[in-house]
Amino acid sequence: MSALADAVELSLESMGRAPLQGRSKASLERMLATARTLMVERGNEDFTLQEVSSRGKVSIGSIYLRFENKDSLVRAVLYRATQTLAQEEDTMQAALAASCATLKEFVPHYVEAYSEVLRRNAPLLRLTMMRAEHDPPISALGKRAALLAEAKALAAFMRYRDEIAGQDPEMCAKAAHHIIFATLARQLSLGSSSESVTNYDWNVLKRELGRMCTAYFAAA
Repeated sequence: MSALADAVELSLESMGRAPLQGRSKASLERMLATARTLMVERGNEDFTLQEVSSRGKVSIGSIYLRFENKDSLVRAVLYRATQTLAQEEDTMQAALAASCATLKEFVPHYVEAYSEVLRRNAPLLRLTMMRAEHDPPISALGKRAALLAEAKALAAFMRYRDEIAGQDPEMCAKAAHHIIFATLARQLSLGSSSESVTNYDWNVLKRELGRMCTAYFAAA
């Protein structure tokens, strides 16, 4: 279980009725996987429970046995997606901690790895942000996930605090995290459409963002 599961009050069980047996669990996984696939394919929540039933090979009755309505199913998918993002962040942080000896080495590798984590998860992260605008439970989930992601990023940067110039390394680390996320989020159109804001080359963006943040830490 990821740290996110402890950090949020929402759980899969709170959004749907927990299965008790193996076959029921397998059926639940098909429901979630099918709904997730439909959401990613279409870039929105415009699917029906009948489509989930047909494509996922589960009965409508089974869906309603687990979820009160479509909103509950969507929330469960987005909760799972947020868990997946958190787990990928944890894996990324652990790998970088083991391979980067200095801040100068760490920063560009961090930007590169974090960029790809966000890119892989962008379709459902985008839908989470869009739903958060009108769905309080998902808004709470998103805010707490964002705070946890920030805390993990700060901890990663602060391993190299002695190499951060300036009198307030933590403030610098927090600023760097927000700059990195805001830049990548804009390019990935998180919270808006599925199309990039600009056609700026993704690899160039990652490289130059890494260089800028490295220079910032050295000059802060």
